[in-house]
Amino acid sequence: MKFWKRASGAIKDRRSLLKASFTQRSEFRNPDIEAAVIKATTHDESRVDYRNAQRVFAWVRISDDYLRQVLWALSHRMWRTHDWVVVLKGLMLLHGVFCCKVPGIQEIGRLPFDMMNFKDKHTKRGKLLGLNEFIRAYYAFLDEKSSFIFFHSQEQRDRRVKERMASLSRDASIEEQKEKSMIQDLIWMQNLQGLLDLLLHILPKSKEMLNVLVLEAMDCVVIEIYDICGRICNGIGSVLATINCAGEYGAKMALSILQKAKVHHEELPVYLEFCREIGVGNASECPKMEEIPEERMRELEQIINRNSEQHKIEQSPNEEEKSIIFVEHHNSMKTDDLDNSKSSLKTVITDDWEVFQDQHQKSNQDLELIDLVSSPAKNNARINHLVQQNIVELPDLISF
Repeated sequence: MKFWKRASGAIKDRRSLLKASFTQRSEFRNPDIEAAVIKATTHDESRVDYRNAQRVFAWVRISDDYLRQVLWALSHRMWRTHDWVVVLKGLMLLHGVFCCKVPGIQEIGRLPFDMMNFKDKHTKRGKLLGLNEFIRAYYAFLDEKSSFIFFHSQEQRDRRVKERMASLSRDASIEEQKEKSMIQDLIWMQNLQGLLDLLLHILPKSKEMLNVLVLEAMDCVVIEIYDICGRICNGIGSVLATINCAGEYGAKMALSILQKAKVHHEELPVYLEFCREIGVGNASECPKMEEIPEERMRELEQIINRNSEQHKIEQSPNEEEKSIIFVEHHNSMKTDDLDNSKSSLKTVITDDWEVFQDQHQKSNQDLELIDLVSSPAKNNARINHLVQQNIVELPDLISF
């Protein structure tokens, strides 16, 4: 069975190489590059063709035009196959392309092919079911990393433009620029922690899955873990150095990052220990991740609590507007009864209307006697009656 599978895979590879030899050169196609990609992603699961993989990386480092042709050849190869060997080799080849660190990598964005629903044509076998999950997890990481590189490069360009504009403008203060820069760094660290989560999900579920290709892919994954852990540790060190300058929003993000780093500090040794047990060579040395000081986390919590309390005070209504204000007026009355007492009257100022029931009802009953529809003579008689009873006081129109 294995012999016929190898023979069938070899025939398919030769057919693909024959088609590539008749390819005309264009902006996206190069027969030499397509042949190197096919040889680097053959159906042979017993070995990895490092020689042709290095040829592909050399083309990528020359110019972005070759990078575009490599991506086209690799995408075409991945779309047409349903064999886990070809797909896994293609993912490792793409992972190596990302490690070339050329400017064109920043413009890829989402990968031009989709392997999230990949299924090998021999999925009835239990071994291949685990391999399908392994390939999907590996693809999910590479797709997210490509997107991360794209958006991070865009943010870096926007940051340089904004810093240049801010240096010319006098409105933006240095503190505001530092705070914005800190927020962008915190977002970058959160994205790195998300990539580390995806890496920790790339794991063979059983020892039956172990072969040369899976162990080679795990070597690539472990190297990536070392790189991302180093970047996260450096970022945490810079955050802790400027922790006192963080606002409430920045302090919350920094606290979340430190809590996540604490979780990774516990998960990573277990993951690498498993990799050593299954024979992954690059997992022999565990990266040193310093423990997060509890004092720093408490400082962030204090910053958050202090800023939240200050925010509540600023947002609460003014107590002077809501409270009742008592203003004393010392009025000297000419009445004989009040001269000796020298009493003080208190004026109460509130936002609500105060209604005095007795006087209000009496005034309404008396004022109902005045009718605008009645004749003026009749109303004058009523007004005189009210004046005599000291209910209505007529204004002095003469002494103006």
